[in-house]
Amino acid sequence: MKQPKNSSAMYQNRDSKINTKNMLKFILGSALGIGMFLVPFPEGNSFTTGITELTDLVKSVLKPVLNWMLLAIMIVTAGMSLLEFFVKPQFIEKRLMLKKMFSTSLIYLLTKILSVVIVVMVLFQVGPEQVLSADTGASMISLAGSLIAIVFSLSFIMPFLTDCGIMEFLGVIARPVVRPLFKVPGRASIDLIASWFGASNAAVILTREQYNGGFYSGREAAVIMTNFSIVSIPFCLMVAETIGLTDVFPTFYLIICLVGIMLAIIMTRIPPLSKLPDTYNEETGKRIKEDVPEKMSTLKWALEQSCTRSETFGVSNVVHGGMAVLTSMFFDLIPIVVTWGTISLIVVQYTPIFTWISYPMGWMMQLLGLEEAFAAAPATLVGFVDMFIPAILLTGITSIKTKFVIGILSLVQIIYLTEVGAIIIKSKVPLGFKEILIIFLERTIIALPVIVLFTNLLL
Repeated sequence: MKQPKNSSAMYQNRDSKINTKNMLKFILGSALGIGMFLVPFPEGNSFTTGITELTDLVKSVLKPVLNWMLLAIMIVTAGMSLLEFFVKPQFIEKRLMLKKMFSTSLIYLLTKILSVVIVVMVLFQVGPEQVLSADTGASMISLAGSLIAIVFSLSFIMPFLTDCGIMEFLGVIARPVVRPLFKVPGRASIDLIASWFGASNAAVILTREQYNGGFYSGREAAVIMTNFSIVSIPFCLMVAETIGLTDVFPTFYLIICLVGIMLAIIMTRIPPLSKLPDTYNEETGKRIKEDVPEKMSTLKWALEQSCTRSETFGVSNVVHGGMAVLTSMFFDLIPIVVTWGTISLIVVQYTPIFTWISYPMGWMMQLLGLEEAFAAAPATLVGFVDMFIPAILLTGITSIKTKFVIGILSLVQIIYLTEVGAIIIKSKVPLGFKEILIIFLERTIIALPVIVLFTNLLL
């Protein structure tokens, strides 16, 4: 009776996928993806990326019609969702893509209807100031317009980063460092770099698509979304400029990086993230293979996995993958961002709720020796709603040290409801509102004393 072959023998005897055609697709396709998403180049006093420049170009081209495009998207998604919810016509029920776009629960149906109301009120300047204000509804309309430009830009470029093999290659190479530190696959390093030099919401979308494709488990995707999707360097610089700290920006950003890495190491080892299931998307199952077989070099296995992935890459991947991301964002996510974001900002701007609930943070800051603790306390929690509001609140604070500490805190909290929170909640990743709120509070409480310590040492 023959003995079963071990895994290394199987890989040595099978037909290798490393050939000229697959290598060219891997190298050229990945070069385009890396060049657009991950390679920074200087712009003034900061950095930018190809995808950021493309987004700005798309936004400028669409600017005359962007608001009306947003209104049309809101009307279509609300109308079609109403039709599906109450009538269930066959032309929707028999088409999987339409079913995914417009089949919804009652709460999300109401969200889509409210998004139409909010967009109409803001565009036609009809309704209460609480909705029309530049700090509430108008702000969310602007953000939604930016999301439209981002989605147009990244939807058809992202497949070059995810489907050509570079994530498989770096996954195998980076695994010995990334896995023990953060308990996630090596390919997560791509998400981190994309976020650092690009935009956190783009990195979250990237992670969501990787989970949908079977390359991350639910726990891994949740860890990456809530720890790796930090805000970009240009945004950090903008916050520093807003609160008057550009002269100490190198120290400011160094502490952001140090605290961000420390938080990622800690958060993945405590609930709720540590308790999430390591199960994969039921539709795809597990598709990741980063473990290097015996008697095979790490580099050869990385190339083998990369070429296996690139073998199936083609124009159809770009078109189908891009359309899936585009329609999901347009008809599912943007209405949620508009509605939930506007309501959240109204709560922040027109109610004393955050002043009340931030008193414990005021006591904590006072204990840590920060001046104007209770005046700055709301800025420690309001970042849960939007990442730029803390910087606005800090402009009235006179203590440089307090502004420095809370400015850094606002940038390592990561969970911003209007930017990434809505994407996380609406994804299939096993994180709901309660979980992301707990993670936000954990990051805040753990980070604050560490930031104060680094500030005392380095500033």
